[in-house]
Amino acid sequence: MQIRTIANSIPPARDASAVSSAPSSESRRISDNVTAARNTAMSALTNDRFRIMLEQITDPSASGALMTMRGDNVVDFKSAQSSYADNSE
Repeated sequence: MQIRTIANSIPPARDASAVSSAPSSESRRISDNVTAARNTAMSALTNDRFRIMLEQITDPSASGALMTMRGDNVVDFKSAQSSYADNSE
């Protein structure tokens, strides 16, 4: 898996008639949220540990192992504590 990114991409053009002369606090908040999300995504894409984790979870053998895990193995606390005590002796 290869991740490609364009660091300084040009934002899409906006319709000038739809934009008022003074941005509202809501539009500033949305713009700030979009900027924060973009910065977070760029940080994740350039993080080697994140890249390695993505490569591991997208590996077909890892995907198969994750799919076969079952979530219906509910164990109460006392049983888990007892098993842990038995195994730690």
